[in-house]
Parts: sequence; structure tokens; C-alpha cells
Amino acid sequence: MIGLDAVYILAGLMFGAFALQHALDAAAPRRWANTAFWGAYAATFLFGSALPDAVSGLLVLLMVVLAGLGRIGGARATAGTPEERRAGALRFGDRLFVPALVIPAVALLGTLFLKDATLGGRPLIDPKQVTLVSLGLGVIAALAVAYALLRPRLAAPLTEGRRLIDAVGWAAVLPQLLAALGALFLVAGVGKAVAEVVTHAIPLDNRFVLVAAYTVGMALFTVVMGNAFAAFPVMTAGIGLPLIVNVMHGDPIVMSAIGMLSGFCGTLMTPMAANFNIVPAALLELPDRNGVIKVQIPTGLILLGCNTLLMYWLVFRGA
Repeated sequence: MIGLDAVYILAGLMFGAFALQHALDAAAPRRWANTAFWGAYAATFLFGSALPDAVSGLLVLLMVVLAGLGRIGGARATAGTPEERRAGALRFGDRLFVPALVIPAVALLGTLFLKDATLGGRPLIDPKQVTLVSLGLGVIAALAVAYALLRPRLAAPLTEGRRLIDAVGWAAVLPQLLAALGALFLVAGVGKAVAEVVTHAIPLDNRFVLVAAYTVGMALFTVVMGNAFAAFPVMTAGIGLPLIVNVMHGDPIVMSAIGMLSGFCGTLMTPMAANFNIVPAALLELPDRNGVIKVQIPTGLILLGCNTLLMYWLVFRGA
């Protein structure tokens, strides 16, 4: 049965390839620091379930030290000259988008049709992880399509992947670290602490104020943590379930759906959401690293206001 471990191995092999490229590139700046950082990250994916917790912790601390000292990134590997890349873009035109579109297409089809697939009477894919496994299959399929359609050099995907990861730097690991931080906050009882602060700071008989505290809190926590999925358990345990659902008898489904959308408004406004806001800036080689965020802030604030009003109108309809 194919499970999440297969996705971890795929990611580990990719980051391990980046580490090996740095090690073999004698001209790369900060060569061995980059090798150690991405090698340690690859090891957490490849061997994380087998390593003792203390060893995994030491690998993470090594990454933190290297990133904190500013030793990550700097290399600018490329699979071709700017002229070659521009000529390729003119030659292939809109076909360049085909590999990118293959990923969501395969992920969607896999989610819909592979969850019930069996092999020898056993599930082919872990039903609980079918979406993530399908996403991994989509990446492999897109790579195959790119080779067939564009005929790049054999090492071009890894070379370009390294260029991108060097441009993004240590921020590439933020989503994973911040998601783990959200789980730690929940276990540590941060949600209960938030509930105590809210119950003393705002009137509990005002539905709109409770809704606004929840939606704005989701956005603010996401700004700090960079991940709405990390903010959701904290704010839902602190405000959503105990106050909006249990006290005011709001609809938990409406609250959860719009609450997540409110968190995503915070995603638009924070550099901590590196995969959304830093990666595009690196891909487009923007001179302002925070240029994407500055453009998105007005949209994020408008959507947050709309989500707050929408939740207020809908979450108590059956109450």
C-alpha cells in the first residue's frame, strides 16, 4: 500500500540531490554549509521515522544554526544562458504551462478515483493519504510530460530546482516547521490560554464581536505562524468551539469553512508563508523580496472583512 512515506522519500531524494549538487560544485559560494543544510533536511524526510528523536532534533538544530548564521543560499546555478531560456520560451509558447497543469489534474483524478483502488484485495493507496499521494504522482507525471514535450537536458530539473531553492533559501522549510509549531501550541494549551484572554477582554453576549475575534485572530495567528492550518486548531480551540459553537450555538461547519478562509487572508500578508509569497518573488526574480506581499495586503484586508460579515450572517442561521 502506497502511503505518505512514499511522498517523504520522493521529497528526501530531491533535497538530497540538491545537497549533492552543492557538494560537487567547487565554485558555489557557501558550498559546504548549503550541503550540510539540505543534506540534513533530506535526512529528516528519508530516515525521520527510523531516527531517534534526539538525532532528528540535532539535525533541526544544525539547520537552525546554519540559517541563523546566514550561510544558506547564494548559488545561482542555471540550466542555460538567459538567451537560451528566452529562445526556449518563444519556441514552446503556451506549451510551457502543460507540465504545470498536469500536477493538479493528476492530483484531482487520483483523489476521485484512486481512493477505492485495490491490488490483491488490499488498498493500493492509503485512503487517508490519497490526496497527498496523488499530488506526488502528479509531480512525477508532470516531470515525465516535461521531458517528452520540452526535451531538456537530463539534469535540467534538478539544476533549476537547486536554483530556485537557493533563491528561496531557508524560508523553504518554514511551512513544515510552522505546521509543527501549531501542533505544539495545541498540545501546550495555547488555545485554552486564548479562550481565557478572550472571555475577559470582550463581551460574550455580542455575537459579532465573537465572530470578529475569531476571524481576525485566525488572520493574525496565520501572519505570525505563516500557515492557516497551524493557526486553525489554536483559534478554534480557543474561540471557535467553546464560544461560537457551545455558547452561541453556531454552526461548526460554517465556522470551520469561513474560519479557514479568514486564515488564508493572513497568508496573503506575511513573509512567513514562504511557499506563497517568497517563492513567487524568487521565481519572477523581483527586486523587492516582499513585493508580492505589498500588492496582496489590500486584497487580504478586504477579504477578511467580507469573511467576517459572511460568518456573522451564516453561522447563526440555525441558532
